[in-house]
Amino acid sequence: MINKRKISIIGGAGHVGYPLGLIFSSKGFEVNLIDKNLKNSNKINLGKSPFLEEGSEALLKKMLKKKRIKASQELKSVLESKYIIICIGTPIDNNLSPEIKRFLNFFKELRKYLKKNHHIIIRSSVYPGICEKVYNIIKDKNKNLSYCPERIVQGKSIKELPNISQLVSGKNITSIRESANLFKKICKKIITVEIIEAELIKLFSNAYRYVHFAISNQFYMICRDQGLNFFKIREIMKDGYKRNAHIPMSGFTAGPCLLKDTMQLSSFYNKKFSLGHAAMNVNEDMPKFIYNDLKKNIDLKHKTIGLLGLTFKADCDDIRDSLAIKLLKFLKNKKIKILYSDEYYFMKGSITKKKLIEKSDIIIISTPHSSYKKIKIPKKKLLIDIWGHIN
Repeated sequence: MINKRKISIIGGAGHVGYPLGLIFSSKGFEVNLIDKNLKNSNKINLGKSPFLEEGSEALLKKMLKKKRIKASQELKSVLESKYIIICIGTPIDNNLSPEIKRFLNFFKELRKYLKKNHHIIIRSSVYPGICEKVYNIIKDKNKNLSYCPERIVQGKSIKELPNISQLVSGKNITSIRESANLFKKICKKIITVEIIEAELIKLFSNAYRYVHFAISNQFYMICRDQGLNFFKIREIMKDGYKRNAHIPMSGFTAGPCLLKDTMQLSSFYNKKFSLGHAAMNVNEDMPKFIYNDLKKNIDLKHKTIGLLGLTFKADCDDIRDSLAIKLLKFLKNKKIKILYSDEYYFMKGSITKKKLIEKSDIIIISTPHSSYKKIKIPKKKLLIDIWGHIN
């Protein structure tokens, strides 16, 4: 029997599903986090956050005590939930095209357990038109399909979600109404749109950010080639001139969303999104540029390079699609002696930042963790700070 206060979140032990489940449970819902990741699921059931998410662990312990949240691996358990929210990954393949087949195959599996009064909500970033394909798979069992994309900053979901608008779209009036009423419990504002509009808004948003970062990265490269300080020039550009106020800093533009969604948009547009591809070439070329910039004046074979930071962005423990990791692999392939350290992620061979600074000739700030602002780099060491983090 379906419980109107019960929500199942598929991919519930991941970066999107886990904080969403916590927030819904804090509003009185009984949340079932379904995920194949046994390690993360076990941590959740023990009251331990599986990754860095501000404010999550205290809330998790509270919700576990009240028996409002649990993690499992059983897809069949969706039978008891009125709402089934899909937060599974939508990766791209080696040809930079969406892996549509895997995503659609999941719904063929889910279809076995669907009843007509379930409400299915897709929250994953999807290639435009995918929701229609999903609907065609499940429509003979259930017609209540919504698309309500996530729009949060990873690691800050619990704080941010109540304060941002939520897009709601669906295949019928019932699915739109039900999804809107559900998200009203946790979001500040609901905006109703068409499914294709919601699909594109999600991809446009990430592609817009990805291109913006590429502009600053290209400017950084130009300045380095000319022996100029990009960060000084950037500050002058903004000084008393509001049109330049929002120019971002340079740095490694990476992670599981920006490039992926830019390429999903390109695939939708038959690979004609030339601006997105240009941005990809700039952003993904940053590790190679750093290497080429260094070797112009330095014999790197006799130097030790230290990488401070391995995660894809500051103050997180996630290395998915990290350009710092790509730089590490690139330098290793060049047979360069390399040391590495991170405040939040440990991998085999990692050392402390103190030891790294002591033993490295060249130090690269590859991830701008907050704690790095306090470090002191001896003048005899060469510092490469692509973020302008401590310069």
